[in-house]
Formats: sequence, structure tokens, C-alpha cells
Amino acid sequence: MIYHIASRQAWLAAQERGWYSAPTLTSDSFIHCSKRDQVLRVANDFYGGGANLLLLCIDESKLKAELRWEAPAHPDSDVAMATSSVGLFPHLYGQLNLDAVVQAVEFRNSDGGFALPADLP
Repeated sequence: MIYHIASRQAWLAAQERGWYSAPTLTSDSFIHCSKRDQVLRVANDFYGGGANLLLLCIDESKLKAELRWEAPAHPDSDVAMATSSVGLFPHLYGQLNLDAVVQAVEFRNSDGGFALPADLP
């Protein structure tokens, strides 16, 4: 299972469209994803406010686009180096097919940081 942090609005639009994309698919050529043990660090480093977010739980065996495990990609080399201590990240090189998403879980920042939802697959 891999995970992607998405806005509720983007997820609702994806359900109408029939596929999910993120702005990074255009800017970085892939959709950023995380392993379970990487999600909190990514959330706390990049999604501080945390309003209206969902955590998409993705069954990687159902992906239609290419998935690559790569070093963290961030335009700020200091951030990339700090994040690199948590290993390789899953990068999805194409649109996310909705049938690969097994669950979309509410993902909130409360009391100064994110916490993994209790019902996370």
C-alpha cells in the first residue's frame, strides 16, 4: 500500500472525471506518493495547515501508470536532503486510476501535527 495526500476538492473532481491527477504530474512528471512510514514527515513538512485533506490509500498492484521508487524530489535541495533520510519514495508517472484507490481517509492536522488515521489500511 502506498499513500498520496490530496485535497478533498481534487478527489471529488477526480471522481467526476474518472481519474486523478496532481499538479506535480505536470511540474515534476509524476505524482508524489509515500510509504506508510513516510506520510507523517511529508505531511508535516509540506502541508502545515492541513485543511480539507484526504489520504488516498493506493493498492500499487492495481496501478496502470508506471510506479518508480526514487530519491525524494524537491526544488529546495535542503528539503530534499532532509527528506532523503526516510529512503526512496514511490513516484507515479501518469494519472492515478481510481480503482487502485482502496480508501480515501480524512487527514487532519490537529494540535501541531498530523497523525495517521486509526483506520488506515
